[in-house]
Amino acid sequence: MCGIVGVLGEHEAAPILVEALKRLEYRGYDSAGIATINAGTLDRRRAVGKLVNLSDLLVHEPLAGKAGIGHTRWATHGVPSVGNAHPHKAGKVAVVHNGIIENYREIRTELATHGIGFETETDTETVALLTSHYMEQGANAAEAAFQTLDRLEGAFALAFLFDGEVDLIVAARKGSPLAIGHGDGEMFVGSDAIALAPLTDRITYLEEGDRAIVTRAGVEIRDQNGTLANRPVKVVSIENTRVDKAGHKHFMAKEIAEQPKVVGDALGQYVTANGNINISDKAIDFAEFDRIVMVACGTAYYACLVAKYWFEQIARLPVEVDIASEFRYREPPIPARTLAIFVSQSGETADTLAALRYCVGKADRILSMVNVPESSIGRESDMSLQIHAGVEVSVASTKAFTCQLTVLLALALKAAEAGGHLSAEARSDHLSAMRGLPAAISLALDQTETIHKAALRLAEARDVLFLGRGLMYPLALEGALKLKELSYIHAEAYASGELKHGPIALIDKHMPVVVMAPRDSVFDKTLSNMQEVMARKGKVILVSDEPGIAEAGDEVWSTIRMPTVAPILAPILYAIPAQLLAYHTAVAKGTDVDQPRNLAKSVTVE
Repeated sequence: MCGIVGVLGEHEAAPILVEALKRLEYRGYDSAGIATINAGTLDRRRAVGKLVNLSDLLVHEPLAGKAGIGHTRWATHGVPSVGNAHPHKAGKVAVVHNGIIENYREIRTELATHGIGFETETDTETVALLTSHYMEQGANAAEAAFQTLDRLEGAFALAFLFDGEVDLIVAARKGSPLAIGHGDGEMFVGSDAIALAPLTDRITYLEEGDRAIVTRAGVEIRDQNGTLANRPVKVVSIENTRVDKAGHKHFMAKEIAEQPKVVGDALGQYVTANGNINISDKAIDFAEFDRIVMVACGTAYYACLVAKYWFEQIARLPVEVDIASEFRYREPPIPARTLAIFVSQSGETADTLAALRYCVGKADRILSMVNVPESSIGRESDMSLQIHAGVEVSVASTKAFTCQLTVLLALALKAAEAGGHLSAEARSDHLSAMRGLPAAISLALDQTETIHKAALRLAEARDVLFLGRGLMYPLALEGALKLKELSYIHAEAYASGELKHGPIALIDKHMPVVVMAPRDSVFDKTLSNMQEVMARKGKVILVSDEPGIAEAGDEVWSTIRMPTVAPILAPILYAIPAQLLAYHTAVAKGTDVDQPRNLAKSVTVE
């Protein structure tokens, strides 16, 4: 969520910090600020809203200095305001923070007994005040930061900058990601490698509980027990951190358009040219498991719901799918011979990571599916499968979703093969169909103009229903989520068979109903539900293939034609119109497509 950067450099830090923060805009934010050390003196600038407001402020009130920290804030404690914006400063210390300090009220009460007051509504100010208090008691900068860290409960990534210290940043992580960048006589701190990409390709990822003393000469890292820890320096691909719109109006439009390529990349990784599934039996043996537990949040959760159908229908393995935030507090029993699968684009989703840690020592094996292999979830799993979606900047997940589905389908086919439920002929047919996915997605993208016209109709609605049955039910959920998060139109999704169990009461002439329904084995059932909607003057937007549209007849309000594909592939293909409907509706309404209000790309706090 919040973005952190830090610079100990040879050049003016302010413009470098602002540019690095721009690369973190995708995480979501409502204010921003930087602090620098100039001639030994600590100063800061903060602004509410987009980074351009901070840039304007810096034109009129520049900050000099070659050492600094910066922050984009997504409000948790306290409204978005200049006073609540980071960096927070107290005495000789400034702090930027991603996370939530759970015991900040207790610390505030203690500080009040020493006559120390507060100027903001935030939990982060408490960190700065406590560190300043320890410095006033005689601790040096690093000692004071470490003493403060010993007191903190909750999740955090923190960077400290100190008045008079032109060659020091203290950094720490517990629950929220943080990385150290290595330059030539320069050092950097960032929430992820994307922020640091223009500055260095040599990255050290802090582990859970790590604390780092960063100087231009290098970094000293201590683990949560205070023991020196030599974390490796890894070289990251600059291509994998490239952030640009490539001529598109929005990052989301670019990422939707990239799906034929990235799905092809994922297929190239997991489906071989000679018709095999490239997931090693040594890495995961499905014969060892009687059931699967899948845990995720948001769009990744819907990918898991699709995969439940695949694993159960093709591999005959029972699957439980759970929302991470519910799973971790329900504390479910984990029977023997259970495989736990965790899906997260960023690999840093706080609730998913906590659920994974709950399963350690309980599940027989932990498998993760992430887009960032060096993420916390990836590192803490027994095995991690990368989805190969490339950098996804827009808050609304698009290409990560289709890549997650692609890899999950390959995994389900591997499980079916291992369990003796997939013949050689069936495997060959499925894999051949999968290799045709990029071409099918390209054909779906060719329907953009038709989808745009349907979106103009949706943009006038206050409420929208999405319906789907079988494999299309999770896609209806995903379509509703995309529409509501981008256009702010209230949207709900139901399994088509549930229509008569309540939702049909909402149907009238003002209610658009988006029906996701390829001509498959349950199409006739869905067609009956469509007739029930149209009989009550509901406006049906049917997303189907040519046979389905022909059978639906002329009473449908609008149709979106998809290529005909094998039924198991339909969820991957039908994600495209769901995404494009939401995108074009949001554009028509003039909302912020890439950074919808109140949302963050990577939810790294509860």
